Amino acid sequence: MKRIILITGGQRSGKSVLAERMALELSRNPVYIATAHIWDQEFQQRVDKHKERRGEQWTNIEEEKHLSKLYIYNKVAVIDCLTLWCTNFFFSAANDESHQPDINETLKEIEEEFDKFTDQDATFIFVTNEIGSGGVSGNAVQRRFTDLLGWFNQYVAAKADDVYLTVSGIPVKIK
Repeated sequence: MKRIILITGGQRSGKSVLAERMALELSRNPVYIATAHIWDQEFQQRVDKHKERRGEQWTNIEEEKHLSKLYIYNKVAVIDCLTLWCTNFFFSAANDESHQPDINETLKEIEEEFDKFTDQDATFIFVTNEIGSGGVSGNAVQRRFTDLLGWFNQYVAAKADDVYLTVSGIPVKIK
């Protein structure tokens, strides 16, 4: 039976730890799908620290964009994170065009990939950042990305069975 769980919050709010704990409560051998593009050495160290924390009972998969090619039927999977996943689409669209990606086209592409991926019986635990809680950025690219992620987070939340907000390590169920 398909189930979608969305966990949102700020950086270092405890989102990933909550997602991993939920997955381990539901499965002895969950899947961890990392969407991050490794930008630099510091980020690689973050990724290594996450892998070390999870341990050997996890199946680790790295996929920056095409989640729909992954077959996770009847499994529990943590997808960490939608923010970085959307970043990958956003910047590939910017590189293909005039560095001004059409947000509506990019959003549609992300939504279609999400729907294809979640069109299988599995438990999906998605992690995302709540980046729109601060002030409006003075940077146009940052504003466009905040809009893209905000709209996509709303899309996922509408489809989710459960939505949690993490604040200072404390999960608050909001749906």
